[in-house]
Amino acid sequence: MHLTTPLNKVLGLGSAKGGVEHWWIQRLSAAALVPLGLWFAISLAGFETLSYAAVTTWIGDPITAVLLLLSALTVVYHSHLGIQVVVEDYVHGGAKIVVLVLSAFVHFFVLIAAVFSILKVALGAL
Repeated sequence: MHLTTPLNKVLGLGSAKGGVEHWWIQRLSAAALVPLGLWFAISLAGFETLSYAAVTTWIGDPITAVLLLLSALTVVYHSHLGIQVVVEDYVHGGAKIVVLVLSAFVHFFVLIAAVFSILKVALGAL
């Protein structure tokens, strides 16, 4: 017994049509987080002191600011994809829509707060 239609079989689409793409994007974002996470950990380990002045000077470097923005974007997007999968699999009924919308808003808010904070420090608008 096959759950896919003949057209979907030819097009390579499963019954949900978007599952493979979602799976690949989740894996790619996880792969992107490996070098970004290593860079972040090594950078923090290189600090003599984690004083406010030292960290703000570090964030003020353009390369550091760009890498921090990429890290924030990737972490939030990867988290959103993961939460979406869990909600779609384990939350049922009307609560599913509510939780998915709430999750999207929370992730968007966290991303905006992170980007704003990084840019504010990096551009010296303290």
